[in-house]
Amino acid sequence: MDNLHKVDEWLAALLANLEPAARKRMMRELAQELRRNQQQNIRLQRNPDGSGYDPRKVTARTKKGRIKRQMFSKLRTAKYLKTAASADSASVQFVGKVQRIARVHHYGLRDRVSHKGPQIRYAQRRLIGKNKALNNAMQDILLDSLIP
Repeated sequence: MDNLHKVDEWLAALLANLEPAARKRMMRELAQELRRNQQQNIRLQRNPDGSGYDPRKVTARTKKGRIKRQMFSKLRTAKYLKTAASADSASVQFVGKVQRIARVHHYGLRDRVSHKGPQIRYAQRRLIGKNKALNNAMQDILLDSLIP
């Protein structure tokens, strides 16, 4: 346990020695990698833990057979899934009106399909999250930027 504290102090000292511009560049790279990972998960229709999304419900109005469009195909674009980075933090978030849509699907909330339509409960589909592969990629980026 004492060794972990020493490593933590050593990494904090390394980060403190980096100039703010270098830290911001590192954080921007982390945010871009995070967005790439989230976009890939959404494209592959899987939750961050690796399980697949619940399929769409088949209704009487929908045609039987294969659904030709993927869910969330526009949500995963850089237009709606934005990165933000400063010298101290990095984040990835949905912006604009799609933020509400993403929240409803991410947490499995109730919402209306159309303005005056019935309320339904959507299946929980985790759009953003972290996993072991993402943690490894983040560690690699941190080590590459800290070690010259």
